[in-house]
Amino acid sequence: MVSPMSFDITPLAIAIAVIGGYLLGSIPFGVIVTRLGGAGDVRAIGSGNIGATNVLRTGRKDLALLTLLGDGGKGAVAVLLARVFLGEDAAALAGGAAFIGHIFPVWLKFKGGKGVATFFGVLLAAAWPVGLAAGATWILLAAILRWSSVAALAAAVLSPTFAAAFHQRNSILLLAIFMALLIVYRHQENIRRLIKGDEPKIGAKTA
Repeated sequence: MVSPMSFDITPLAIAIAVIGGYLLGSIPFGVIVTRLGGAGDVRAIGSGNIGATNVLRTGRKDLALLTLLGDGGKGAVAVLLARVFLGEDAAALAGGAAFIGHIFPVWLKFKGGKGVATFFGVLLAAAWPVGLAAGATWILLAAILRWSSVAALAAAVLSPTFAAAFHQRNSILLLAIFMALLIVYRHQENIRRLIKGDEPKIGAKTA
């Protein structure tokens, strides 16, 4: 049995987990569903982000839901496949790689989304109590404040605490820290708009 503070993974497993996870994470569901759904290129709408929140600004809730499920699902699938074939630590690596793939997708010249849906998908598959706690944080704050960015930042920043509290493997704690840091980095513009009072709320038509 692997100790919570140890790692059990071979170099080959690392390579497979990272490359496979990244390619899965790079699938740009927001771009795909808006084009197939006749809503145009989501990158030319609202904030230009490829995530579900910006897809919602097209007025198409169905496309936003599909984007949310796709972006979250690809992170979960990366984790679950790696867990089955490569082990727990490889699953954490695959989840982190899928998260990077969404933010920096090779298919879109490395200009991707902010990673929130993929973050939740990865956490739910990698350590569901941590994912549920982070998700509950997002839902509560989004319902009260109506700022998706604030809810996402809070959920991400608190996720390492949730990981530590639920006694998850060390790889899960490191994964949560890694994703939290990148989410904060990707939300720099949102943070600046929040300070200025210009951040749009959920359902707003403009960036």
